Amino acid sequence: MEFIMILKAIILGFVEGMTEFAPVSSTGHMIIVDDMWLNTKEFLSKYEANTFKVVIQLGSILAVVIIFRDRFIEMLGLGKRAKSSAEKQNRLKLSQVIVGLIPAGILGVLFEDYIDEHLFSTETVLIGLVIGAFLMIFADIFGSKDPKTTSVDQITYKQALSIGLIQCFSLWPGFSRSGSTISGGVLLGLSHRAAADFTFIMAVPIMAGASFLSLIKNLEYFSVEALPFFIAGFISAFVFALISIRFFLKIIGKIKLVPFAIYRIVLAGVIYFVFL
Repeated sequence: MEFIMILKAIILGFVEGMTEFAPVSSTGHMIIVDDMWLNTKEFLSKYEANTFKVVIQLGSILAVVIIFRDRFIEMLGLGKRAKSSAEKQNRLKLSQVIVGLIPAGILGVLFEDYIDEHLFSTETVLIGLVIGAFLMIFADIFGSKDPKTTSVDQITYKQALSIGLIQCFSLWPGFSRSGSTISGGVLLGLSHRAAADFTFIMAVPIMAGASFLSLIKNLEYFSVEALPFFIAGFISAFVFALISIRFFLKIIGKIKLVPFAIYRIVLAGVIYFVFL
């Protein structure tokens, strides 16, 4: 039984790591893999299962921190000092990231309980998957074909705030944080790679904050018996997130968003016909 639990943890960590930062909705994939196949609720309580999802999400967040570690060190002022004031001026600032976090952060705090109680259902995830897909297609069609903002260091405060406002859509389960923010960035004149970089950097503080708060809230549901399950899931999510993020950043500028949008629509169809 313990071996089966560990195997299921590794599979769920794989799903989380491969989908958390791709614009395909990790929530939708968790519904298919866990609720429809693995059924971890057979050996975990509802609260332990929710805590496990927070733990593997932290594994994915750690992967982003590792990949963008130099950028985070620089923004926090812990690295080498810039050689000139001009060089400092032309780098992404922590304050710009904070500006991007404010809208979704405020709405997330105000409506957290409502979202958890009323929006986490298969039906609402399907809606998020499909509408998010159309937003991504819209962004590829109407976004600038010759974007002026080709690097994350060229992002303005206005663009950061606008992307933050669009990120609010991701509070709807299934919409996808990266799907909404990358689409928003492209519509605002960013290249796909610049939008993706800003999305991943901005995701760390908001996801880490939400995950740690949820973890503290559910700390009582940790048990010694479930600890190997949690550790296996965390490590799995971290390793596969490292792989998927590096791969995604290499291909996003070439394939854009439409292939991911088509995949989301297909995924919604699978969930609808199989699960419902």
